Amino acid sequence: MTSNYTFIYDGECPFCNHFAELLEIKSKLNNLKILDGRKNLTLIKSLLDKGYDLDKGAILLKDEDIFHGADAINTICKQINNPSSSLLLLLSRVFKSNKRTNLIFPLLVRARRFALIAKGISISLV
Repeated sequence: MTSNYTFIYDGECPFCNHFAELLEIKSKLNNLKILDGRKNLTLIKSLLDKGYDLDKGAILLKDEDIFHGADAINTICKQINNPSSSLLLLLSRVFKSNKRTNLIFPLLVRARRFALIAKGISISLV
């Protein structure tokens, strides 16, 4: 049985946006839905009520399971095989490793915050 995935990201973050775009267009994952959290505030609020804060990282829904932050990136990258983008291939190889993902992810969260501040956009979604 094939799992269904929903990847939720911050559409105002240039890094998140580019990664989500690569996932959607180049990953060759047919069972993947991509959602901009800023356009789905009701869903974001319900996830926040469960302890999943999009400000602290992307959220991945896999059937009934919820992955957050580094776990979300690591889990979705493990699903990517033979993407049609060299950048996505590199990212998926880097982030397939739990250790590398946990090491690099906090830097990505900081980069997102700096990018949003530079753009004059609120860091918090709700």
